[in-house]
Amino acid sequence: MAETQIEWTDATWNPVAGCSIISAGCTNCYAMEMARRLQAMNVPKYKGLTRRSGKRTIWNGTVREDEAALDIPLRWKKPRKIFVNSMSDLFHQRVTDAFILRVWAVMRSTPHHHYQILTKRPERMNEIVRSKIGEVLPNVWLGTSVESAEVTVRIRDLQLVPAAIRFVSFEPLIGSVGSVDLKGIQWAIVGGESGRSARPIREEWIDEIFDQCATHHTAFFFKQWGTWGKDNKRRSKKANGRVYRDRVWDDMPTASPKI
Repeated sequence: MAETQIEWTDATWNPVAGCSIISAGCTNCYAMEMARRLQAMNVPKYKGLTRRSGKRTIWNGTVREDEAALDIPLRWKKPRKIFVNSMSDLFHQRVTDAFILRVWAVMRSTPHHHYQILTKRPERMNEIVRSKIGEVLPNVWLGTSVESAEVTVRIRDLQLVPAAIRFVSFEPLIGSVGSVDLKGIQWAIVGGESGRSARPIREEWIDEIFDQCATHHTAFFFKQWGTWGKDNKRRSKKANGRVYRDRVWDDMPTASPKI
């Protein structure tokens, strides 16, 4: 994986493949179906990572560390924003501490890139960064995914992690997150779900995140409405677009917190 259509990054890097479902936000994860397609294309890395459940493809819990992928960012001379593990979770319990440290070594050796690591397991992220890594790399952004109020505890876990940039991806936003403390969070990404089984997004859910971003001076990035538009009508993701409050929001973090 390299170039990507993900609006908030330039490229993807997948030293890990495979995952497991942990919360409702995983239900329609694009990576599960993509892994199935890559297996059908005889890509060895993605063989045997999914299973069928009725008409759906889901992770089977197998996670694979890809040694051969570790040097990919070393070959990229032009600076990029790199989404780490778009097809997995670096802090999955089946990824070894030793491999995570090797990923960190690559990021340390390529300071011209900015790395964006997104996890649904920020408690392990905090444990590893504090006990095994013990340093803050200015080019590494650490984030967590929050799809509804049921998992906002992840934000509190993320706030404990020493990081140059902390960010929250509210995507797919499938419910209200309520009142959340974004202190120490430099960036928020918000987006609706896409695909034939997509769950609706509500404008008022976006509003409450937007208002809290303003309160905490958190950069706001609206990625997409997804399959369900502002008027709660089903259309293509492209047709629904990215306009919220009469503009496109592409704000990015610019300042590091006090560590």
